Amino acid sequence: MPGQRYRVVHRTEYSYGATMLDGYSVACVLARPTPSQTVSSSVVTTYPEPDEYDEREDVFGNRIVQFGLHRPHDGLVVEAITEARVWKQELPRTDVAWERASASVAGMRGAIALDVAPFVAPSRFVTTGANRLALFELASTSFTPGRGIVESTAALCSQIFETYTFDPSFTEVSSPLDVVLGERRGVCQDFAHLAVGALRSIGLAARYVSGYIETDPPPGEPKTIGADASHAWSSVWVPDHGWLDFDPTNGVVAPSRHVTIGWGRDYADVAPVRGVVVGPSSAQSLSVSVDVARI
Repeated sequence: MPGQRYRVVHRTEYSYGATMLDGYSVACVLARPTPSQTVSSSVVTTYPEPDEYDEREDVFGNRIVQFGLHRPHDGLVVEAITEARVWKQELPRTDVAWERASASVAGMRGAIALDVAPFVAPSRFVTTGANRLALFELASTSFTPGRGIVESTAALCSQIFETYTFDPSFTEVSSPLDVVLGERRGVCQDFAHLAVGALRSIGLAARYVSGYIETDPPPGEPKTIGADASHAWSSVWVPDHGWLDFDPTNGVVAPSRHVTIGWGRDYADVAPVRGVVVGPSSAQSLSVSVDVARI
């Protein structure tokens, strides 16, 4: 069988400065199959053991875990372990003009519209509004008249990779696009949002993808367990083909080292872990480790 098998361990740990009395969390950390990924197993374990636990699919088909801890606790650990096989996505046989793709999206009807239409409009973290002109200008540099959508997307991917600086100290998940556009720096979530916004500004359907990427250690150094990272990239809808992923953080189209968890309109739809706790006001700490290993 082609492709590469990966085992991913994603551990999220919350430590509370006081004893919490109640808590409820939602997690999107279970992998889903895609045309270029099969999932042999993907499970979540929580510590302490939850008092209630449920799994469901959201409107996009992502696997969502919901759990509650309704007794005193000083912390919470959420650990997801996934084994999946990933191979390089197929490129479209024909690189249709991007204008045709945009017109196809605008005139879409029927069942396929349910898969595509949600990814055209602005969303919580990808607001066009005041950013519309800047996003349009960003897209227009790569999406020139008559150019193929794959070639144009590859150009946009390279443009963001080459002209924006990856800086994990610069932004937070909630950083607005105008800050990223103005400072020309950010992290993978920012660059995924940026690419999605640029594509939507010219009438294309684009979605935000959440998952993991296999990373390489510095030359001559061993790989450190837990030093990999959760990751985000983008996907564009191509007529007569479907969705094509690309990673503007790394300048890669149709990636082959990415393990997909889910997708949505932006980060808000696929946040790995979010929730609330009830208890005394206190300082909290969060630690996250990810290990992506070939098997």
